[in-house]
Amino acid sequence: MKKLPFQIDLTDKVVVITGAGGLICGEFALALGQTGAKIALLDLNEEAAQRYADEIVAAGGKAKGYKCNVLEKDSIQAAHDAIVEDFGKCDILINGAGGNNPKASTDDEYFEESHLNNMKTFFDLDQKGVEFVFNLNYMGTLLPTQVFALDMIGKTGCQIINISSMNAYTPLTKIPAYSGAKAAISNFTEWLATHFSKVGIRCNGIAPGFFSTAQNKALLWNEDGTPTARTGKILAGTPMGRFGEVDELVGALLFLCCEEASGFVNGVVIPVDGGFHAYSGV
Repeated sequence: MKKLPFQIDLTDKVVVITGAGGLICGEFALALGQTGAKIALLDLNEEAAQRYADEIVAAGGKAKGYKCNVLEKDSIQAAHDAIVEDFGKCDILINGAGGNNPKASTDDEYFEESHLNNMKTFFDLDQKGVEFVFNLNYMGTLLPTQVFALDMIGKTGCQIINISSMNAYTPLTKIPAYSGAKAAISNFTEWLATHFSKVGIRCNGIAPGFFSTAQNKALLWNEDGTPTARTGKILAGTPMGRFGEVDELVGALLFLCCEEASGFVNGVVIPVDGGFHAYSGV
């Protein structure tokens, strides 16, 4: 388990993380497991979540994995009830469940008439695939918030942290559904920050730039391990000239989780992107 860049004290806080079986949110769980918090790792793949939980426990922390489908409120409620019994009510919710689907992506970056019937274009996007991406990202954030934010009312130091994307600022080619869904997440983050401001619940977000993960492996790397043309474009548009390392997201997470450091920060989405958002291309 990697050492934290700086220490914060979340002793006895209950942190709920959705999508915690994945690389980024699993890393978040490992980091927060070193702060004294009790970590509830939720994922449709309970075994993947439990592997991270086991690592936290082995290092002396408190954690447990829970099976949860973020698109089914009954499933979320069942996970919630189990967490309350095991750890207590939620103090910090990290909405990390999300992702894309090949059925909601085009093969071409720029449409040309010759592409029709020769590749998957905008006109071939699958409705069910697009709906899945929107639901997974947006409803998969809204529904857990409905369930767990109720725990936070009347307490202090409670927060919701949503995982957005650089797609939310400027849409990337080929992935219109994912770009639109993440834009909705950033907008929803601002809406929640305003809506809950009178009951003391802060809501902020993190927008990762480009990180090489299992989810985007096929887009970034050829089968022989060489970079794709898309990788070349990404790195050319990232002033720091490299992909991020997942643990480089942890500092932003700890900052937002620390009431003493960010208690007046509300309704922001922090880019962690190596300068991608700042670069105009010239």
